[in-house]
Amino acid sequence: MEKDEIILAIETSCDETAVAIIKNGTEMLANIVASQIESHKRFGGVVPEVASRHHVEQVTVVIEEALVTAGLTMEEITAIAVTEGPGLVGALLIGVNAAKALAFAHDLPLVPVHHIAGHIYANRLVTEMHFPLLALVVSGGHTELVYMKEHGSFEVIGETRDDAAGEAYDKVARTLNMPYPGGPHIDRLAQAGQPSIKLPRAWLEPDSYDFSFSGLKSAVINTVHNAAQRGEELAPEDLAASFQASVVEVLVEKTARAARAYDVKQVLVAGGVAANQGLRSALEARFQNEEVPLVIPPLSLCTDNAAMIGAAGSIAYRKGTRADWALNGVPGLDLEAQ
Repeated sequence: MEKDEIILAIETSCDETAVAIIKNGTEMLANIVASQIESHKRFGGVVPEVASRHHVEQVTVVIEEALVTAGLTMEEITAIAVTEGPGLVGALLIGVNAAKALAFAHDLPLVPVHHIAGHIYANRLVTEMHFPLLALVVSGGHTELVYMKEHGSFEVIGETRDDAAGEAYDKVARTLNMPYPGGPHIDRLAQAGQPSIKLPRAWLEPDSYDFSFSGLKSAVINTVHNAAQRGEELAPEDLAASFQASVVEVLVEKTARAARAYDVKQVLVAGGVAANQGLRSALEARFQNEEVPLVIPPLSLCTDNAAMIGAAGSIAYRKGTRADWALNGVPGLDLEAQ
């Protein structure tokens, strides 16, 4: 009988210290996340030095908690997977060095994982992936359409030319005096409003799958400032609904168009903004009329976590991907070079 593959995965690319234990690439035995949101909230965003210090304090505690939750010892672990990049370099280094220490101490293979590959592979913890497929990745730092013809193959067919969707959400939230992280607050407020304020949609060239949200962000800021100068009061829920409608329409339509053009068998959604209820609802409604199945992971697997790194790490491990002790955090790691 073939022995189970047990991956211990570490994710510290930004402000979540996360460790998971994944069995055979698809089963979560543990998925522990130590959040730092309360520490960064007063600054209105993630402070890299603060994030790194929290990772130092938390990483060994979270590793131990994951092992206890899974009911395993290090002797039962097959390999260590860790986020190599992209992310905050100081934060990445904490996870990378913790992973190297574990791998060295227990003589285990060390498997580097791309953070965005992890977000995509979070879907494999929900259902098996069917190729070729298209992944819509939407997060605070990334907005991309990724075509995959097989496991471990990534072709970016569309990406943001300026702000990522999540970044635009946070900046608009700041304009409306909402706390960090702003995305969930905008999403909740939008549910109570009407998209009655005219805001632009950046479709770019007719055949482009790229995105642009900088102009939309500026349009919201100008709308707020112009109203204030005229002494008019804008309904914040209507502004939130109008902003969200603009973002969601472009994301949904470009995803549907790319899915048809590339004749994919599955569309996956990934990244922190995949937790947005407005986006989830619009995608589900749009793909009801499409022949291609849509997969959206549960909220717990949308934001940064280590289970997704374990799922992606399982594929990389089986493909023979290994790192040596020179492994480093790479803040601008290229997905297509994986």
